[in-house]
Amino acid sequence: QLVESGGGSVQAGGSPRLSCVASGYTYSSNCMAWFRQVPGKEREGVARIDTVGGSIVYADSVKGRFTISQASAKNTVTLQMNSLKPEDTAMYYCAAGIMWCGLAQSEYDYWGQGTQVTVS
Repeated sequence: QLVESGGGSVQAGGSPRLSCVASGYTYSSNCMAWFRQVPGKEREGVARIDTVGGSIVYADSVKGRFTISQASAKNTVTLQMNSLKPEDTAMYYCAAGIMWCGLAQSEYDYWGQGTQVTVS
């Protein structure tokens, strides 16, 4: 199970922080990621972290503004979002993968319910 929190309405330039807590089988995943989706568009990979090796990859659209990190407890992944723009408005999803670790949604086995971020 993956449970996201931290979404809401923010002004442009704001810096909200999203959190994702993993439990159950998701706890043994090798990769965790954040995706986002707006109505009518495909789900977009935003950032991912290899929970074993620690490597991180960001989408070009958020590079330099968003930071993904893993808490010391290792069952929590956060997404610090800075300098938000209206185009960052989306439903943000946490995902966990067992074998692969990219930014394609097909690589992930478990998904959270999502948390809405609205930038105005």
